[in-house]
Amino acid sequence: MSNVFEFVADSRGQSGKSAARRARRSGSVPAVIYGGHREPQMLALSHNEVIKHLAHEAVYSHVLDVTIDGKTEKAILKGVQRHPAKFQVLHMDFLRVEMTELLKVHVPLHFVNESSSIGGKKGGIVAHAMIDVEVSCLPGALPDYIEVDLVGLDIGESAHLSDIVLPAGVEILALAQGVEHDHPVASMMASKASKDEA
Repeated sequence: MSNVFEFVADSRGQSGKSAARRARRSGSVPAVIYGGHREPQMLALSHNEVIKHLAHEAVYSHVLDVTIDGKTEKAILKGVQRHPAKFQVLHMDFLRVEMTELLKVHVPLHFVNESSSIGGKKGGIVAHAMIDVEVSCLPGALPDYIEVDLVGLDIGESAHLSDIVLPAGVEILALAQGVEHDHPVASMMASKASKDEA
């Protein structure tokens, strides 16, 4: 089985829409890798391999190996453009990373203990306000996901960004902007059944 965190690419000399269309017709996904104090480079990847890799949530918040013509670079996936009607990836953006430099990336949130929370035991329903959060960290500290424990949440209460227990070396960017950016990530709502009981 291929490594889900390795994307194998060929360099693509030409840029522009016509070159991208040619790549798609041949079963490839046009892409670009940029950053890392180097020039952007046009790439072409196998569409079938890309689809397999993108089925894994961790790919979107993981330091990846992008192997171009046999040479491997570290990068994160910054953007995926999909066809609005077809099951097709149209374009991908990779950002090179330096292991000693901070990066900004969106990491998925995993909510735990919803049904066993205080409000959950009363029949409450959790409404998620966010599914991911933008963090800053060194590439080596980048988590696959961040867990949000809702065990103490009662009906009418919300969990905020400041309530999240973060892995070492990871910072939520919104919180660095001040307390007014301490947004709710999930709220416990009363269900119709719990309202009727009350």
